[in-house]
Amino acid sequence: MDLIQLSPGDMVFAAKDIFNDGGIPDIAQDALIAKAGTRGVIVNIGHLEENPDKELYLVRFEGADLVLGPPTGCWEDELKAAES
Repeated sequence: MDLIQLSPGDMVFAAKDIFNDGGIPDIAQDALIAKAGTRGVIVNIGHLEENPDKELYLVRFEGADLVLGPPTGCWEDELKAAES
């Protein structure tokens, strides 16, 4: 399934390790948010005003305790629709 067909509430996986770029408060900059293969759920889909043609996915990834972490902005190349 292509990411473009997904909606909020759908499951995705991190395609690569995802680190905090400083946009998530209360988490150290450059801290690992999700290892490649980590399952997450799409919270919202939008875009940045500066880049309206590129989708931005707001995803909450599962932690080791299976609790969802903070909403994290991800680009399409950072996600995959099914774990492979």
